[in-house]
Amino acid sequence: MSQVRAARRLGSTFVGVSLRLALLASVAGCAAEKSEPIWSLSGATMGTRYNVSVVGGDEADAKALQQRLDERLAEVNRRMSTYDPQSELSRFNAGDSTDWFDVSAETASVVQSALELASASEGAFDPTVGPLVNLWGFGPDKRRDEAPSDGDIAAAKARVGFAAVEARLDPPALRKATPGVYLDLSAIAKGHGVDAVAELIAEAGYAAAMVEIGGEVRAFGAKPGGKPWRIGLEKPESGLTHSLQEVIELSDRSLATSGDYRNFFEVDGRRYSHTIDAATGRPVTHNLATVTVQATTCRDADGLATTLLVLGPTAGYDWAVGRGVAALFVSRTDDELIERTTPAWERPADHPGTKP
Repeated sequence: MSQVRAARRLGSTFVGVSLRLALLASVAGCAAEKSEPIWSLSGATMGTRYNVSVVGGDEADAKALQQRLDERLAEVNRRMSTYDPQSELSRFNAGDSTDWFDVSAETASVVQSALELASASEGAFDPTVGPLVNLWGFGPDKRRDEAPSDGDIAAAKARVGFAAVEARLDPPALRKATPGVYLDLSAIAKGHGVDAVAELIAEAGYAAAMVEIGGEVRAFGAKPGGKPWRIGLEKPESGLTHSLQEVIELSDRSLATSGDYRNFFEVDGRRYSHTIDAATGRPVTHNLATVTVQATTCRDADGLATTLLVLGPTAGYDWAVGRGVAALFVSRTDDELIERTTPAWERPADHPGTKP
């Protein structure tokens, strides 16, 4: 169910979200700005929640915007969800044909971005990893209570390989080189959804907004009084309560975090993360707990964060530095969390990260 409320009536707010990228949409001191209220819109999408804050307008404007946001997000789902058997992506995955398969320009564009990142990362990011994700119990099917066999992993791994997929923009279409290839855009689609919503809000005439879907964030403009949007990054801790790792001021930028501490299962004391390394067919096993990336678009930030989490604390850091990616790495030791930032993290506006 979608909700609209005037944030200025609520005093100071602290909203926790999935992957616990906490949104510090604090509006204390803004109550006096009666001509510029902050409206909070929220609802369900992509198996998670969205939270949007927009500055200006009245309640009728906010309600009308809410409807448009819901419609836009439903459109993205109809095109790219692997949970909807009738989506463009699901129908492409279900087919065995190696001919061009017509899709929307939006889907073709997102797939092309995913394939470019896959090539740049030499497969660390791989949008065809879906068979392995599903095998390990992190897809549309039910969770596992044990690790899959080596034989099952090898069989699923044989269906993985981004080089087997092509995307064409004009006319928009996808093609697979071999039957059985399965595209999964979950590592980039939420970021794209954030971008789609932010662009819709800007086109509607709003000068400032913050958009979050499942922990991926994009902000533009400023809050009343010129204050920046503040995003709190939670420490990668299991459990229901979390302390802050860092607070980021965000304006005309996007932020995305990938981590291993929210989506996992345990067998005999061993944790299996939802982040799958296509090269091994198994969840990553290094000590990197989270990676947060700043970029111009949330699509880029989302995909890059996943890439770096797969690569790990050493190879990922080196790859990010070499490409000017603004990234914050948080690794675990036996008794503490260690932060490491790339040079671009201190001046992210100079490194848009749009071409990985």
